[in-house]
Amino acid sequence: MYHALYRKYRPSDFDSVVGQDAIIKTLKNSIKNHNFSHAYMFFGPRGTGKTTVSKIFARNVNCLSPVDGIACQKCEACQVSFSHDCIDIIEIDAASNNGVNEIRELRNNVNLVPSSLHYKVYIVDEVHMLSDAAFNALLKTLEEPPEHIIFILATTDPQKVPETIISRCQCFSFKRISNEMIRKRLEYVCKEEKIKIEDSVLDRIAVMSDGGLRDALGLLDKMVSYTNDKITLEDFNEVNGILSDDDLYQFISHVINGYIQEVLSDISNFNNSGKNLIQIMIQLADFVRNMIVDSYLSHKECSFDLDFLQEFENQLNDKMFDIKKSSNTKVFIEMFLLKFINDIILHHSVHNVVVEKNNSLDVPVKTSSVVPKDTLSQKESIESKSDLNNNDFSDKSDDVVSESGLNNNDFSEKNEDVVSESNLNNNDFSNFVPKVLNLSEIMDVRINNTMATADKNLLKLELNNFDLLRDYSFDQEIGYLVNSILDSKIRAVGPDYLIISYDSDASVEQNLAQLFKLNEVYSSITNSNKKLAIVSDDKWDQIRNEYIENLKNKVKYELKEEPEVILEEIKNDDIISSSAISLFGKDIVEIE
Repeated sequence: MYHALYRKYRPSDFDSVVGQDAIIKTLKNSIKNHNFSHAYMFFGPRGTGKTTVSKIFARNVNCLSPVDGIACQKCEACQVSFSHDCIDIIEIDAASNNGVNEIRELRNNVNLVPSSLHYKVYIVDEVHMLSDAAFNALLKTLEEPPEHIIFILATTDPQKVPETIISRCQCFSFKRISNEMIRKRLEYVCKEEKIKIEDSVLDRIAVMSDGGLRDALGLLDKMVSYTNDKITLEDFNEVNGILSDDDLYQFISHVINGYIQEVLSDISNFNNSGKNLIQIMIQLADFVRNMIVDSYLSHKECSFDLDFLQEFENQLNDKMFDIKKSSNTKVFIEMFLLKFINDIILHHSVHNVVVEKNNSLDVPVKTSSVVPKDTLSQKESIESKSDLNNNDFSDKSDDVVSESGLNNNDFSEKNEDVVSESNLNNNDFSNFVPKVLNLSEIMDVRINNTMATADKNLLKLELNNFDLLRDYSFDQEIGYLVNSILDSKIRAVGPDYLIISYDSDASVEQNLAQLFKLNEVYSSITNSNKKLAIVSDDKWDQIRNEYIENLKNKVKYELKEEPEVILEEIKNDDIISSSAISLFGKDIVEIE
């Protein structure tokens, strides 16, 4: 009778187990030193060896003369434990025996001494499937087990097991097996079975098995059944309903370029040809991830915008669970891709996105310059406003600019050629903002006034405003300011004030330097007139603790009037020099 490869090559001793060296060493030493526990819990992903190691441990612990923690396989106990009709090693499937009656029966049987071996070993597989009543029935037995009993609980979902059970077990976490180890094991099996297979197929099987050796052997077994000839990568893609790298490249190019018709056509073709759409999305996530990593680590040239690739990867990973559980996978994937293209690609105006020719395929070169009207109007409204908050800052800043004899309009008219050649705009010049001397005092007042009027309901509403900012995270003009705000955490909100915090003092200092710009962008996008207060996470902890203490002592915060902005005086020459250096570089500008 034919045996599946994963059964035929299941390890029968500790030395044959792959990828769990630390666990194997610990178990061998416990047998060698005779200090093993009465209850163990093995947890980890499927196919990593939990049940196999449980059976090996049950045999080895009963060996009369183990050698370095490994069963001799010669003594009478080994002969019994390795036989198929051994009644002292009991394997229970908790998925189908999860009721309280089964566990009560187990409790009655544990008092019976082993018939042939020194220890009676119960292996409870998928223990997380037990009912609450069954766990309660098992708990008493785990607390005070007979000396001749050893429990081994195996599960892929340890968070569903009660803490009272886990605390009474010696726990071992089985990790995913590396692709290299899986590949070596597959090579060994292919050599033993005389299977002809391409190296690229072994690599693809190792990746698709996701760290589970049993799954890898199952995939290999399926390919052996498919063909008696040499197994090729084309055979593997055909059997498993997945795409080649060329097809994946073509598909992602359609997505990133915003070719909606081509994307929908691709999905329909994949579905009509019997491809596994879920597996294609998993493949696509791995493919995009490899492109991003290669670009950063190997400096490999990428044909696509990395920001869009990273955003696509993040959104795809977020939706992967929903894709797998969707009742209509095709429709869900189509809607997901359309929303991504509309929200990210078209909404943010991708100009001249050119896909380079791949050696093995011919990708059409197209450009996209679609910008929704709403986006243009919002962007223009933000750009038309001053970079500084008019309520707090405009009078002082106007005086400084008029003294220097420069303003944005004069500068753009006199240096139109330079600006266009250097890809600069008015916002570049406005980056030179005079230093605010009393910024610390302003922050103290804003913090005080926020805490005086803080409201939890306003906090919830403000979290929704943050979502509005995400639409501008890729904007060429204000994207860096929007991302600076998104990097923060909302801490407290009042009708007129908002406290945000950053994890480091350096981030706080950097964003305080552009406080009024951040405030202007935030107000323009969210239609909020709240003034920002920026603190570090540590500072916020102090503010919160002080607030709690004041509440206990019934000390009320009094609203304070925000002081006028005091600016550092800057000479005309300083502004001109700074602007010139910014435009032409310090190597070209000579300052007398």
